[in-house]
Amino acid sequence: MDNEILNNIVATVDYYNHRICTPSWCIIDDTIDFVDITYVISGQAEYTINGKKYLISAGDLLCIPKDSRRSAISCPDSLMECYCINGIVKDINNTDINLPLPLICNIGLQTDIIALYNDLNTAWRLRDPGYILKSRAIYLLILHRFFQLIVYKMDTSIIDKRIKKVLLYMSSHYNETLTVSKMANMVNLSVMYFGNLFKQETGMSFRQFLTSIRMNRAEDMLYSGEYKIHEIADACGFSDVFYFSRLFKENRGFAPSNAIRAKNRKES
Repeated sequence: MDNEILNNIVATVDYYNHRICTPSWCIIDDTIDFVDITYVISGQAEYTINGKKYLISAGDLLCIPKDSRRSAISCPDSLMECYCINGIVKDINNTDINLPLPLICNIGLQTDIIALYNDLNTAWRLRDPGYILKSRAIYLLILHRFFQLIVYKMDTSIIDKRIKKVLLYMSSHYNETLTVSKMANMVNLSVMYFGNLFKQETGMSFRQFLTSIRMNRAEDMLYSGEYKIHEIADACGFSDVFYFSRLFKENRGFAPSNAIRAKNRKES
C-alpha cells in the first residue's frame, strides 16, 4: 500500500471500549462487517479468526479485517486489558480498503499510543458535541502511529530530544541561513557528532532534510498560484532563482514553471 492510499484513509469509530476482561468474557463466533483494531496492554486472551486459534498477549496489536469470522475467550489466569475500536475503513472515494497491518504483531507497550487511547476514552465518555468527529481524529492519529511502527519502520516517539528541537526550529526557520554548525551550537553538540546524530535519527543528512522542507514549502506556494517563481525562491531560502529551479526539478521531476502552468490549465 503506497503513501497516497494511506493519506486517503477515512475511518469511523462505531464502537470503542477500554476492555478489562472478566473470567467469563467472550466474543460469540460471528462474521464481522467492520474492522476490529485491538491493542493489548496486559494479560492474555484466545482469539479464533477464520478457524485458526491465536493467543494474544500484552503489546500485541490485532487487526482483524472486515468479513472475517471471529470469536474470543478469556484466559482466567491472565485476564486481558485492551483497547478495542470497531469501525469501517474506506478511502475518500468510499471504497473499502485493507489496512497495511498484519493480523497480529507485537509492537510493545507504547506510552504515547496509550496516551492517545486515554484521550479517546475521555472523548467517548464525556460525549460533548462533536465527540464522534474528535474520536475519529484521535483514531486516525493512533493508526498513523501504527503505520509508523509497522509499515514505515520508523518510531518518531523515541527520536533524540536534541534532534526534535532542531527539527522544530527548522520547520519555522527554513527560509533562513541554517548550517550544521549553527544547529550543533543550538543543542550544545560538536559539529561532527551533531551531523552523525542527525542522520542516524532522520535517515538524511542535515542539508538533505533542510532541502526537503524547502521543497515541500515551495510546492505548496507554487500550487497556490499566488506567487512568482523568484518570490517563492526567496521565501524558501534561495537567493539564486536559477539554482532553486534546478534543485526543484531534481527533487520533483518537473520545473517550477510547469507546476504553475498546470495549475493555470486546471483552473481554466
